[in-house]
Amino acid sequence: MKTNSKLFIYTCCGVIFFISFIGMLMYGYKTFYIETKSEPHKTYKYHFALIAEESDNDYWQLIKRGAKEAAKQNDIYIEYVAPEKADNEKMLKLLDRMISANVDGIVVQGIKGERFVNLVHKATEKGIPIITIDTDVKSSERKVYVGTDNFLAGKLAGQALLKNTTGEQYVGIVTGRFDALNQRERIAGFKQTIAGNDRIHIVDTKESNITVVGASQATYSLLKQYPKITALFGTSSLDGVGIIDGLEEIAPNKNLYIVAFDLLPETLNLIKEGKVDVTIAQYPEEMGSKAVSIMIKLQDNDILENRQYTGTKIIEKKDLLPDQAGDAK
Repeated sequence: MKTNSKLFIYTCCGVIFFISFIGMLMYGYKTFYIETKSEPHKTYKYHFALIAEESDNDYWQLIKRGAKEAAKQNDIYIEYVAPEKADNEKMLKLLDRMISANVDGIVVQGIKGERFVNLVHKATEKGIPIITIDTDVKSSERKVYVGTDNFLAGKLAGQALLKNTTGEQYVGIVTGRFDALNQRERIAGFKQTIAGNDRIHIVDTKESNITVVGASQATYSLLKQYPKITALFGTSSLDGVGIIDGLEEIAPNKNLYIVAFDLLPETLNLIKEGKVDVTIAQYPEEMGSKAVSIMIKLQDNDILENRQYTGTKIIEKKDLLPDQAGDAK
């Protein structure tokens, strides 16, 4: 009887362990996206890592595409890793993991805070060059920043609003994440441009969590709380689409001045339809390609210019070709 009891207990423990192990594996898969497609028998010149903010985000997929193309042309293996959803802590864990893996170089979105600075220092001590992309952390030992001048991008949004509107303007801002440095820099540039102009007033800022649904909900909340809003500025790629969704739900006949961000096809279609007035263009494929090219150079030498900006400009309906449906964010 005792033997049977022990056997039953051991069996239960084994089953519990097996279930826990499977659960742990599933959690790891759901928490991070780590690309597993590789060519294990091929020898590459270098192994780089690209750490994105969010695995399936259209913008980061375009950065990935540019990086992959440049890597292919230069016989480089580039590993794309990212949290499933935007999460700074998970990005920092991935950065630490890639440093421990002793890759030849890491391209990563800059993250505000001491931990990021310390991890970049750790990589530098191990001889692993770090490039920040999309968002910079100037206080870190990163070798180069590659991407948009986000402060300038915000200024361009402010200039568009000043140029294309008249009279009192009450502006609601929809931003991807409050804790994202690039979003904060865009808002800062926007605020500096409109500062001192008595007819422009920012009423509030809401967070979209980098989703269309989140931007729609933020828009709905802004207009419900501040019916006098006359203009909306979305600071991340999906905000423009979400703003229109939210506007159509709460005030479909209200004529607002809409400033979006990036060149997603959906955003360009909204400009063509006259629902979005302008968007601020940046070029993620160029970022990815340029980051890989610079990382190759960093294998042997430092780069003198430690900020390598990619293009930024205002896009209006008159700038689009009749059949244009852009593919860059």
